Amino acid sequence: MSGNHVSVRQRMACELLPLGDSAVLIRLGDRIELETNQKVMKLSQRLEAQPFAGWIECVPAFASVAVHYDPVLVMKSRTWEEVVHASLFETVCFRLERYLSSDQLHLNEQASRTVEIPVCYGGEEGPDLSFVASHNGLTEEDVIAIHSSGDYRVYMLGFAPGFPYLGGMSERIAAPRHQTPRTTIPQGSVGIAGKQTGVYPLATPGGWQLVGRTPLALFRPQDEIPSLLRAGDMVRFIPIRRKQYELYKEGAL
Repeated sequence: MSGNHVSVRQRMACELLPLGDSAVLIRLGDRIELETNQKVMKLSQRLEAQPFAGWIECVPAFASVAVHYDPVLVMKSRTWEEVVHASLFETVCFRLERYLSSDQLHLNEQASRTVEIPVCYGGEEGPDLSFVASHNGLTEEDVIAIHSSGDYRVYMLGFAPGFPYLGGMSERIAAPRHQTPRTTIPQGSVGIAGKQTGVYPLATPGGWQLVGRTPLALFRPQDEIPSLLRAGDMVRFIPIRRKQYELYKEGAL
């Protein structure tokens, strides 16, 4: 193994790359696709269920997993097989090899959790709905119907705490980002960028086309698990009217 780049092949191709001095990036693919993301989730689940000595956490993405470790604990726990390694990176790669079996990563996927998210489309809550409609030669009602009929997979969380990157949106409603991002996107805004859709869990700057807004809080820092969604979940958007949106916000629904 090299000290700065390791390629592991165990009946499947992947790369293990150093990510700073206390993390390894396991790259399982180079594109956004369901099969690769399923492998990402299985690998993350295996690491969480049976962590190696020194493991801290893993962060799944579209086609990769970042594995963070404690260098001191890894050093102290090295076995006689591992002391010959020139670096802790090589030791961690050695430990990760047993998680990368093709058989393990091709197990049937467990049923995903489905989360329904109510959305008030258009108007003040979705100021870009008309643009998305005209950009695609559709009516606003068409966009709402298409967007709310999809089953979306949470490929990863990122950008902001609890922000879900959702796959599975119809290309019929794809739309480019704003050339100049807004300085503030309201919490709960549902946006479209290219062929993806997502929900802003916090008020942040952003350039996605806003088609609606949910009254649900996707990020709850006071909870033990602060993010409503997690990678691997399925999401369905449920259209609601403005009055229902207000009742949700008031806690009446």
